[in-house]
Amino acid sequence: MTQLDARQLFAGAGFAGWHALNDPIMGGRSSGQVQIHSEEGLIFTGEVVEQGGGFISARSPQLSPPLDLSNQTALELEIAGEGRRFKLALACSDGVGGLTNLIPGGLRWVTEFGTQPEGFTTVTLPFAQLTPSVRAQPVETLPLGYVPRFDPSRITRVQLLHSKFDDQGGLNQGFRPGAIHLVLRQIRSLALPSLGD
Repeated sequence: MTQLDARQLFAGAGFAGWHALNDPIMGGRSSGQVQIHSEEGLIFTGEVVEQGGGFISARSPQLSPPLDLSNQTALELEIAGEGRRFKLALACSDGVGGLTNLIPGGLRWVTEFGTQPEGFTTVTLPFAQLTPSVRAQPVETLPLGYVPRFDPSRITRVQLLHSKFDDQGGLNQGFRPGAIHLVLRQIRSLALPSLGD
């Protein structure tokens, strides 16, 4: 498959403003911190504790104006993830009169991916794989019968999580508690050819 177009979104010092958001916000005991390196990118180190929460994450600052990827179809990550399985979650600004802002925890568009035990893994995540989720639970409809639809022109935040829960609300088979050392070298957006190309 040949990519038609690529756009670098975050790399090296371009991860400035990213920060850790871990399970103590839900009563957990995991810890971790983000460091930004001009060559390596985003480095996350910490300790994942399963009891009481079971997740760590690194997320971008609020993107204002929203990131417009309407001419792209996928994200590509270059990550050293120690063989763990991660979730990528995107937040979008609300185009339906603020309806999704009323949801505790907010609506996120989520997909999962695995990593190699050693070295860097390059993963391609098509937007078509994203599913709507609220607090690690998939949703099909929202209040008033609103059916959520992903809008790549309104991305307001990018978040990477290692959680004991998968994107369907079950257990993440690639979850591993304990010390973690994650390196996210870059995130790019891609315009992939259609199957007919």
